[in-house]
Amino acid sequence: MKKAYRLKKNEEFQHVFKKGKSFANRQLVIYYLPKTGQEHYRIGLSVSKKIGNAVVRNRIKRYLRQAFLELDERVADTYDIIVIARKPAKDMDFHQVKKSLSHVLSKSKLLSR
Repeated sequence: MKKAYRLKKNEEFQHVFKKGKSFANRQLVIYYLPKTGQEHYRIGLSVSKKIGNAVVRNRIKRYLRQAFLELDERVADTYDIIVIARKPAKDMDFHQVKKSLSHVLSKSKLLSR
């Protein structure tokens, strides 16, 4: 995933949290906000220290980035998306993370069939 497609700044995160909508399942929470004039979606990842040490948090973020890469063609383009991992995510493998992410994206209508 290109770095241009990531949300990094605190102001961008806060804007999506305040103005956007959210959806969740047991493992993940997503906030999303439509951005007109944007040619590709942007994602921000948040994994709390409560979930585990740096190794565990980085593994979850790698899994989420790879899942977005594999779902790339199906994700709606004009959105900023923030993904927050919950505690059950630390025990999941890549396929479970991808399935959970696709579930949450499809429920929020950000994933096309």
